[in-house]
Amino acid sequence: MGKNIVELTGVNKIYGTNHVVKDLTLTVEEGEFLTLLGSSGCGKTTTLRMIAGFEEPTTGSIKVEGESIEEKEPYERDVNTVFQSYALFPHKTIYDNIAYGLKMKKVPKKEIAERVKEMMELVQLEGFEKRYPNQLSGGQKQRVAIARALINRPKVLLLDEPLGALDLKLRKQMQLELKRLQKKLNITFIYVTHDQEEALTMSDRIAIMHDGVMDQIATPTEIYEHPATKFVATFIGETNIFEGMAKIVDGDTITIGIENGDITGCGADFAAGEFITVSVRPEKMKYSYEPVDGFSIAARIVDYIYVGNIVKCVAELPNKTQVKIERLAGEEIPAIGDVVCLYWNKEDAVLIHNLDNRFYQAVENAVFA
Repeated sequence: MGKNIVELTGVNKIYGTNHVVKDLTLTVEEGEFLTLLGSSGCGKTTTLRMIAGFEEPTTGSIKVEGESIEEKEPYERDVNTVFQSYALFPHKTIYDNIAYGLKMKKVPKKEIAERVKEMMELVQLEGFEKRYPNQLSGGQKQRVAIARALINRPKVLLLDEPLGALDLKLRKQMQLELKRLQKKLNITFIYVTHDQEEALTMSDRIAIMHDGVMDQIATPTEIYEHPATKFVATFIGETNIFEGMAKIVDGDTITIGIENGDITGCGADFAAGEFITVSVRPEKMKYSYEPVDGFSIAARIVDYIYVGNIVKCVAELPNKTQVKIERLAGEEIPAIGDVVCLYWNKEDAVLIHNLDNRFYQAVENAVFA
């Protein structure tokens, strides 16, 4: 375990009647790439702005290297921020844009020149010193913004959807570039995005926020393989969701009744009669033309979705719910119109306590017309 460099404890942010961030407690380790991930309005950017000093928490404490920073102005905090809009000075050269922070600190000219040269090499923009922002591409402008932030040698770099304005190909290139820079410099990055793939690609850990609350914080693998809530399961990647009630609990094997039949999962701390949400990733779904022990859900194949090297079979349950089965192109798949029995390895189903306490009506003996 590394040293905690950023600590948020019981942080709340309230605007009038709008409770944007709710009792957030979070620690970030030195040298870690942590991503705050969530949909618009979940509180991720507000959290970043509170760390930066552009917003003050309503309650709670924020520390950097063990020192409270709530009373410090943004320029007094040992953090720098990179925005989606770049915020470059259009009338200044690239050299002057990058050197700006050092000039404000009255760093000697010789040291400024050395550090600007170092940054230009780091972001691979050597030879661009005399150009102006309007002479650069979007990706080059973003590198300048990053160099300008890094030249101050902050303890923490905050990045607020910095790649959002770039096209898809360039965004993917910059994701790898940012990860390379972060590892080379060993600076703590706190990164805000709503792009799940971006978070999975770049992060050491992901903190998923939903309605002002942190639903789960874990490694990308843990988030994908073991989502803690239904929101996390549906927000990260693609998944099939089944809602039902535990009928039989036998050790860690649970038989769950859903509207279309029975399914089997594996989990602890579940009780018979409890409502459960079941998440199964498309690549974990299996099918058979014969009934499978522990499963009694039939589905008709209604469509295919081709995604390069992946083929997704769309299967429809009797209640018209659609389920996706994912296979590599070239692997055997059922034909459209086939009726198949769906199943999976019980360890591949993620069982989540359903806190909605909704009632699920079972439809017995459902058959296809």
